[in-house]
Amino acid sequence: MFSFRATDTCTTTAARAGWLSTPHGLVQTPAFMPVGTRGAVKGITARQLREVGTEILLCNTYHLALRPGEKLVERLGSLHRFTGWDGPILTDSGGFQVFSLDELRKLDDTGVMFRSTVDGSWLHLTPERAIQIQNSLGADIIMVLDVCPPAHADTPQMLQAVRRTLLWAEKCREAHRRPDQWLFAIVQGGLDENLRYECLQQLIALDFPGYAIGGLSVGEPPPQMHRILQWLGPALPAAKPRYLMGVGRPIDIAEAVACGIDMFDCVMPTRNGRNGYAFTSGGPVRLRNSRWTLADEPLDPACGCYTCSRFSKAYLRHLFVAEEMLGPILVSLHNLYYYQEFMARMRQAIRSGCFATWLEGFRRSPVAREVPNGDHEA
Repeated sequence: MFSFRATDTCTTTAARAGWLSTPHGLVQTPAFMPVGTRGAVKGITARQLREVGTEILLCNTYHLALRPGEKLVERLGSLHRFTGWDGPILTDSGGFQVFSLDELRKLDDTGVMFRSTVDGSWLHLTPERAIQIQNSLGADIIMVLDVCPPAHADTPQMLQAVRRTLLWAEKCREAHRRPDQWLFAIVQGGLDENLRYECLQQLIALDFPGYAIGGLSVGEPPPQMHRILQWLGPALPAAKPRYLMGVGRPIDIAEAVACGIDMFDCVMPTRNGRNGYAFTSGGPVRLRNSRWTLADEPLDPACGCYTCSRFSKAYLRHLFVAEEMLGPILVSLHNLYYYQEFMARMRQAIRSGCFATWLEGFRRSPVAREVPNGDHEA
């Protein structure tokens, strides 16, 4: 039912390509997961997700528990049937909301008390409750509840976050009831290598099917993130999937792949797409800029997506200026296609034995200098 195998490796970096098998299908790795926080990637249908190359989707436990509620989803036949997406799904546990909704929550050893963003009521998300919700949602891969501290957290805060992450990981493991779902652990510890190592070793002792790195891209400079990944990525169990949570700049994904990471998620392609920011082979295109008013060329001449094959930059700019909803949809589609093609190019480079050369070239490209909006969901 479940399996993971790295079939090809790079001889000069830790990059690897392989396959993840789930009850709802195969996923090529390294893989990128679009974010469907509330059970939908904004403005994009399940069919369109398939057409741009998506193989696995991410949804969020916290938001789905608030609305429509996991029991309704379970009654209607699981998240796959409810959303119309029949491929693999991963659900985050709600741990990132500990960071992103810090003004709307109370935290102690039992779990997190959230003030609902929907109606102001309180949701007590314990490790056991997070697993119960995810068991009901029926995703293929589910995550332990963890504490994601901000990059600027002091040493006592970071120690507390790691302690609770480990405590909750064990409780999540004990509460998990479905053999048709893989439960992944999450390594925390900020930019402290010793804390990261301690957290990793204790999680390895619990023998989870997969391991994620959390708590990066939360305010730290990219070089510090890359420093942590360079030693932590290869230290994760080699026989199991490695997942870097919420990191989405193309250059950061490429650097993480070089460190042996297999899975990624990010709101960046769709959030930026909705704001008229397109990722292209020639660098970023900001469609609200007046320079594109008469631009009769495609968004990216090197791109084979639906948007680039049918529409000009001038038309796309018009859609944003006129506040037509088609604009955000078309640019989101393009950005998702760009990301999936980007992952495919890296997989091919690993399999053909030229990933290190490809990475050096990409580091010098205009795309590597992009600084779009933030990575994570709310």
